Order: sequence, then C-alpha cells, then structure tokens
Amino acid sequence: MKPCSNYRKQIAWLVLRALDSREERETRAHLEKCPGCRLYLDELSGISDKLSACRIDPDMRASETFHQKLADRLKAEPTVTRWAILMAQLQVAFPKWRIALPVFGAVAAVVTMLLLVMRPPAGSLLRESPINSAATMPPAKRNLSPTISNYQMIANRSLEKLDEHLTNEGNRNPQPTPVYTVSSLSRAGLTD
Repeated sequence: MKPCSNYRKQIAWLVLRALDSREERETRAHLEKCPGCRLYLDELSGISDKLSACRIDPDMRASETFHQKLADRLKAEPTVTRWAILMAQLQVAFPKWRIALPVFGAVAAVVTMLLLVMRPPAGSLLRESPINSAATMPPAKRNLSPTISNYQMIANRSLEKLDEHLTNEGNRNPQPTPVYTVSSLSRAGLTD
C-alpha cells in the first residue's frame, strides 16, 4: 500500500520529531485511519532507528597510504579532452555519421557547382537596372512639391539632403494661398 502523498512529509517530520503538537495530533489521527501511512511510518522509523544506532568515531582517520593510493588512481585515470567530448556528443546526435558525412559532402559539392554555373562570366558586366541607376543618380535641381512621399524619397537618399531641403523650403517665401472660410464660400454662391 502506498502512503497518502499529502502526508508523506508530515510522517517523515513525525519520525524526526520535528512537528509541533497540533500537527503531530493531526498526523497521528490520520495514521489511525490509513494503513498505507502506518506502513510508511514503520519503514521510516526502522531506518531512523538503524541510523541512530550507528556510531561514528570522531577520532577515525584515514591512513596516509589511503590518500596516496587515491591520488595515484586519480592521476592514472585518463583525462578526457574537449575534442573527445565534442566527438562523443556528435556521435550521439548523429549515430550514422558515416552515412551523413558523405551525403553532406555531396550536398556541399552540388551547391558549389550551382554557384559556379550561375555566376556570370568574369569579363561581362551586369547591366544596371533602371531602378538602381535612378536611385544612385544625384537628384535633379528642381523644386519638389512638399508632400510626404517626396520627403520620404529625399530622406531615403540622405538625411542631410532632407535637412537641407526643409531648410530651403523654410527660407523660401511661398506664394500666398487663398484661405477659404464658410462665409467666403457662401458669398461666392457655392451654397445651394
């Protein structure tokens, strides 16, 4: 029979006499009803009695030959290198490495051949796409309308150019734009 899982710790503390009086009463009350926990208490009590019966002599010392033999055995034990540890881990990870290694080599050879075949000849120059050539060309000296897309385009080229463009726009005197109000629209006859 198994002891109750929520009483195992309490029974162990009971054997060690580490429970307070209330907890001890509750645990003993449970022990009267549960045969599995009583059996567990008997097992722990037997172990505790055997351990307390053992006496360790505090004056016991190991002989000098014991220490010498132990040191010799430790020195004679082969040391494991990091390379050996790595190889052991790889053997665990790839148990069929004798098959995997040639497959890996073949895949690497195929990829290398594909890269060599798809590479353009050494004497030819790649044609530059119109998109790349337009992006690398210096911007034409023209007044761009103040739109977000134009600002983004300038900022993508250079933040300094954007700063310069915004400074030029701020220093420029813009043409006066008409201000429309509701009263001016009603006078113009736009309301029906």
